[in-house]
Order: sequence, then structure tokens, then C-alpha cells
Amino acid sequence: MNFEKLTAYIDNLKNEGIPGSDLIVFKDHECIYRHFTGLRDREKNIPMNGKELYWIYSASKVHTCTAALQLVEKGLIGLDDPVGKYLPAYNTLSVIENGRVRAAWKTMTVRHLFAMQGGLNYDIESPSIMKAKFYSGNKADTLTLVNAMAEEPLSFDPGTHFLYSLCHDVLAAIVEVVSGMKFSEYLRKNIWDKLGMVNVGFTLTEDMMDRFATQYEYDEATHTSHLSERGISNRYQLTPNYESGGAGLITSVEDYILLSDALACGGVGKTGERILKEETIDLMRENQQTGDAFTDWLSHKRLGYGYGLGVRTMMDTKYSKGPKGEFGWDGAACAYTMIDPENHVSCYYAQQVFGCGYGYYTIHPNIRDLIYEALEEK
Repeated sequence: MNFEKLTAYIDNLKNEGIPGSDLIVFKDHECIYRHFTGLRDREKNIPMNGKELYWIYSASKVHTCTAALQLVEKGLIGLDDPVGKYLPAYNTLSVIENGRVRAAWKTMTVRHLFAMQGGLNYDIESPSIMKAKFYSGNKADTLTLVNAMAEEPLSFDPGTHFLYSLCHDVLAAIVEVVSGMKFSEYLRKNIWDKLGMVNVGFTLTEDMMDRFATQYEYDEATHTSHLSERGISNRYQLTPNYESGGAGLITSVEDYILLSDALACGGVGKTGERILKEETIDLMRENQQTGDAFTDWLSHKRLGYGYGLGVRTMMDTKYSKGPKGEFGWDGAACAYTMIDPENHVSCYYAQQVFGCGYGYYTIHPNIRDLIYEALEEK
């Protein structure tokens, strides 16, 4: 293995406007590569030290889908069950079409939630959400706000299109209902503790502040970044009591890779604990998009990929140096995980820059391909 090209690439990202970068690669439960560079806080000139904590935004979705699939394995959730079986508020849904609201013609299923085909959107300031927040004194919990979302008309009939949305937040609420636990409690008991993840959760506490990565915004035209007006906040944490399955987690590079590694190694983590069966992971990375839904998915420009149960999944390897079935996801500040069960290889990459299309379409695939090049070199 020769990672020199990969290291040079990561080091050069500062010239593309990325203040700080951190990449870790595992194979068969062992760290085979780690490199971090740049600044955790550019304005204060604080260098990266590899112990940073990040809001990982949509990279949270891999945790949520893993949790829900555990309950599918146990027969406690059915992929093709109506969402209303677990959340009765979803038994009566409407759709907005040509400016008019009508009753939904199709039933929203759990599979639709996994596959982003539920018809939901990402309007976190919808009237129903804002009303629930107001009447709760901004203390509404996960189940309360997810139930409120059902009041809004869907963008289409479930199962007919793909739209990236709050579907996985709804999935987190189903996990709560079925398990009888708060979502974070379920994750800690059934995933995080089993894998030895200690720096992970939904709440930014005072003692985390000196490790927290500063958030930036990207300018695609100039390949520069500037300090984000969001400060250290996460707009997807709708209230202090809301645990967003789609975008709510805080963690470190060293912790996140433990989940990716387990999924790359047949569902068994470095600790020896199993979190999913191998056949469930195969189901997770099976493309779920066809027809109009697949056309919708293509607008995300993840070249070569389809979209399975909450993850992109490689279908056409002419776009990649990796194998068919390599899968994973990313996040709003450009976090990225790659999971390869064929070779038991996984990676997790962190930067904290919003609006960085360059990250999704260039940095992430380049990191992926440079990892495979390095593995092949003697």
C-alpha cells in the first residue's frame, strides 16, 4: 500500500478553500491510514489535532438506517408495513398537486422512508412544525414533531418519486415507538456501546466546545470559504429535545469509522460485536430507485450510484475504481463515508464546510479512487 498520492491530495485541499480536513481508512478492523491537516479554527489559527468533534448532519442517516434495520431483522418492523402502523398520524395523508391539496392515493410505507420516496420535503419551518414548537415552548420531542410533519401535504404520492427529505427523521420516530426507548438511548445501547463509540450524541455540551470544529460556508466560484453565520449551531436540531435521525449527530472521525468498519466487515465491529447480519447489509445497499424515482435520484449527480435503504450504492463501476456495491453517504458540511463489504475497506472523511458542491462531486470521488489506487500499489 502506498498512500503518498492520497496524502498529497488531502494536503492540497487548503488551496481549494477547505480550512481543515481529516481522513481515516480501515481494513479488516485495523486503521491503515490516517491524515489530518489544516486548521480547526482558521480565524484563531488553531490547527487540527485529529480529536475534533463535528456536527455530521446527513452522515447521521447511516446510524438511523442501521438502527431501523436492526428492528427489521428482529421482525419488529416490516419494510412494506404502512408508516401509520407505528405512527397513526400518517394514516391520513394529503398531497399537493398543481397547487391543490388532495388525499394521497398511495400508502406511505417504511421502505418509502428508507428510500426517500415518502413524499416528504426538507421544510423545517413548515406551519405544522412551527406550531408544535410554539405550543410546546420550543420543547417538543422527536415523536411530537414527527407527528406534526404528517399534517403537511406531501410533494407526491409515496413510492412514485425520490425526494431527499425528512424521511429518516420519521424513521427515527418509528425506532422510538417500536423499541420503547428515546432514539439516542436505542442508538447507544444497540450500536454505539457495542462498537466502542464514546464521542457521539445529539447534544452539544459545554465541555465539547474546545474540540468543536468551526463551521464555514463555501464559495464555488472562487473556491474559498468564509466563517458561517450559523456559528456552532445545527438548524436541524429543531428543539433541545428533538433528536434528528436525518441530521442531528455530533461525533469524531475516530468514532464514526467504527460504524463504517462494522458495516464493511459483515456487520461485526472491531469489538467483535455484531450489529447487523451480512444479508441485511446486502439489502441496505440494494438500489431501490426505478422509473421516475431513479430519474429524480440522478439529479444528485453521484455518478455510477443508485440509492438503496438510506445509502448511495455503486451500480456502474466505470465511474469508480472501487467495486459494485460500495456504499455510504455524506453530510451538509461535506462529511463522507465509504463502505466496501467486498474488500472489508471503509473510510470516513470530515471537513466542516457548507455549500461545498466541489466536495461532493470532486473531493469525495477523488478520495475514494485514491484509496483504491493506494491499496493496489506495492
